[in-house]
Amino acid sequence: MHNLDGQLITVLGGSGFLGRYVVQRLLARGARVRIAEREPRRATFLKPLGGLGQTQFVAADVRDAASIARAVAGCDAVINLVGAFDDMQAVQASGAGHVAAAAKAAGVRALVHVSAIGADPDSASAYGRSKGEGEKAVRNEFRAAAILRPSIIFGREDQFINRFATMIRFAPVVPVIAPNTKFQPVYVGDVADAVVAALGAGAAGKIFELGGPQQMSMIELLRWIADATGRQRLFVEVPDAVASALASTVGWLPGAPITKDQWLMLQRDNVVAPRAAGLKQLGITPTALAAVADGWLVQYRRHGRFSEYAR
Repeated sequence: MHNLDGQLITVLGGSGFLGRYVVQRLLARGARVRIAEREPRRATFLKPLGGLGQTQFVAADVRDAASIARAVAGCDAVINLVGAFDDMQAVQASGAGHVAAAAKAAGVRALVHVSAIGADPDSASAYGRSKGEGEKAVRNEFRAAAILRPSIIFGREDQFINRFATMIRFAPVVPVIAPNTKFQPVYVGDVADAVVAALGAGAAGKIFELGGPQQMSMIELLRWIADATGRQRLFVEVPDAVASALASTVGWLPGAPITKDQWLMLQRDNVVAPRAAGLKQLGITPTALAAVADGWLVQYRRHGRFSEYAR
């Protein structure tokens, strides 16, 4: 990897799940990091990770082009980690274009844009469609941008493995929607390493799809979580027609088990394409879920770390 010592790198979305790992790695390599957030106070917990004067905080919103221009002014590189499940078109499509245009105008040497597997302007889901349009907007403005498409990201603070672990902890019978849809869960630390690696000239203009070492169907993943937390549960596969009707009729309600857009996303496997460049090409060995999950899934066991199931 190239030297980042003293370089100023703007990270949009630095306080998020992935962002905190990216910021940590940049600071560890000597970069100065400007963390751009709609509410900068949410990111101040990152300040102790760096040395004196190594972190900056600025208010910015990808939907506001002027605020993004201010956030990237004078920096060497830009990393866009911003994503959303609401206002997706403004955030993930138009917003991505604002970031790329501002990066180009500021004359930065590198732009890394984090998208998602399934990004496609023709996707049936608004999420996949907005991600695909965002990639297109980035390419139109900053042709040399590196684009990363991770599968489902897992880690201590994730909202995927933890969500299902909570469900399995309390529900003796677990309904499984889209049981055969495949995922390729990728460790958040590996994705953060990939983001930093993509700042190098060798990644410029390329697309990388990031997945872990193992593909798992939805029901295989849930059974794995149950086993890892020492829970014996009955898993009931929900027929597609029932799941689709559920998503269509109550998916708009707060706290609904699945939205219509999530259902549409689950109609496609979330795995790395066969010939896509990925972690290997960025010099990263993927981390297996089983290698790290034990460190935080212990909280879902009946007696925590004192459980006789603890490894």
